[in-house]
This record gives sequence, C-alpha cells and structure tokens, in this order.
Amino acid sequence: MSRAYAAALAALAEADPDVVVMTAENRAHLNGIPERLGSRFVDVGIAEQTLVGAAAGLALRGRKPVVHALAAFLTMRAFEFIRTDVGLAGLPVTLVGYVPGFLSEANGPTHQAVEDVALMRAIPGMQIVCPADEAELVQALAAVVASRTPSYIRFCAAPPVVTGHARFELGRAETLRAGDGVTLLTYGLLVGVALAAAERLEARAVPARVVNLRSLVPIDAGAVLAAARETSLLVTLEDHRPTGGLHSIVAELLVAHGLGRRTLALGIGDRGFRPALLDDALACESFTPNRIAGRVIEALLAPAFGKETCRTH
Repeated sequence: MSRAYAAALAALAEADPDVVVMTAENRAHLNGIPERLGSRFVDVGIAEQTLVGAAAGLALRGRKPVVHALAAFLTMRAFEFIRTDVGLAGLPVTLVGYVPGFLSEANGPTHQAVEDVALMRAIPGMQIVCPADEAELVQALAAVVASRTPSYIRFCAAPPVVTGHARFELGRAETLRAGDGVTLLTYGLLVGVALAAAERLEARAVPARVVNLRSLVPIDAGAVLAAARETSLLVTLEDHRPTGGLHSIVAELLVAHGLGRRTLALGIGDRGFRPALLDDALACESFTPNRIAGRVIEALLAPAFGKETCRTH
C-alpha cells in the first residue's frame, strides 16, 4: 500500500473539484480516498470496460477522471474503450495500471502486463509515464493530471532508488549515472536494478551511463540520441516485451535520425515470466545486477551485435 500516493491523490482532488477518482474494485492504493471524496469516488466493480466508458463520459462533462485497475485488464480488456472513447476523443482521462510487468510477481500470464506499453503507444495522443519509485510516482501524477491529456501511468510505488529525483517533466529523462562506455536505458521498477548493474560494470572497467526514461511518450529523444552518439552500446532494460516497448522506441529513433548503433534488448520473452515472489522472479529471468552486467560484457566481447531478449534457461 502506498500512503504517499493516496495522500497526493486526495490532496489533488480536494484542490480541484473536477478530479474524480475511479476504480474497478482495486482499492489497495486508495486508502482513505472514498471517505475523503464521497460521491467523487466511483467503484464500478470488476468491469474495466464500464470503468473506462464511464470515465470518458465524465470527462466529456468537464471532469478529470483518474482511473485505477490492474494493468493487464485495464489495457487489454478495455483497449477498444480506451482507444475510441478516450484516445481518439483526446479526453483528459488518467489511466493508472496496477502491478505492471514484474510487479505482478506471483501471478501467472493472464495477470501479467508485459505488452501494456505497446498497446498504449498505439493509441493516438496517449502519454505513457513509468515512474521508478513512490516519490517519482507522486510527482508524475500531478504533472499528468495537469496536462489534461489522455495518459497511462505504470504504477510503481517502490522505495526510493535515488536521493532526490530531478523535477518531473513529461518528455524529460533523468540521467542518474554518467558514463561513456555503455548506456543502460530503462524505466520503472528496473531503474534500481540498472543502477546496481552499472556498479558491477564499473568494477569491470566499463563506465556505464544510466538513464531513467520515466516518460516513454513523449520520449526524451535528445537523451537517447546523445547516449547513442557518446557510448558504444545501448542497452534497453524493461519488464515488457521488446516489441512495441522501449527497445522499439529506441530503434525507431535511431532509424529516424539515420544512426546505426549497437543495441542489446533485455526484456521479457514471448511466454511472459515464471510467477514467483519478486526477487525470485527477477533471479529466475536473469534480471539481477550481476547477470545484466554479465550479458552486457558478453555483448561487448561478441563479434556481432543482435537483438536479444531475456528468457528462462
């Protein structure tokens, strides 16, 4: 439970009478919200399509709905409603997806959101924000709601990964570690893992830059292109399938700017990931700092570079 998120959301709603908080029976991170907001809190039950349709209707009447549901069901079950009712209409609905990627941990493939970024990227005008921890999540929430633009937030309320984030801005990445050897491009839960992997690489004489791409749409193209020009290998690290996710975003940017660069895609394979408690799931899928550092070294030593995805062996 994230008390900081609930407090920030409640304060936002109390300061702006147009904010409405909605959920599909997912109240774990909304502690105290129903009591504080009264009729401006709406729980539609386990009905994500109804949730999004109702949010769109409220937005048409001038409201600013902040919608909460499990990421897998929000982005897949209600996809048509998000596309047609929210995205194409350009309505100020903020979609908050719980337990995306590895945060689904012990849940099986039906509950794993590992293609949510790809789906939301396909919707015109949809912003995609992936905070690394609770502090960044709270900052991002205020910025997203203020933007009055269709938005999807990958909910992550992890403990702080750094001491004090740079001020959150849509479309602005955060470079957490400098380095001119390789660049680890990542977001969300895996930012902390990337920082630890960079330390392992540094110990092996490979200076590693770590870039927290907390806003995937809009993307900070300048940060990605600078990394491409200034380091020898771009590594995309994501708890998502590489197709349609960060790896695809980076590849599209490189092609658009005529840059041929070495890349290594570390993501989730086609079958999803093996359910387990979070630390065990990360270890099983080779998303530990030591294994990531090892795979980067392997890529640097290899005679040819190619697309690589993470699978259980």
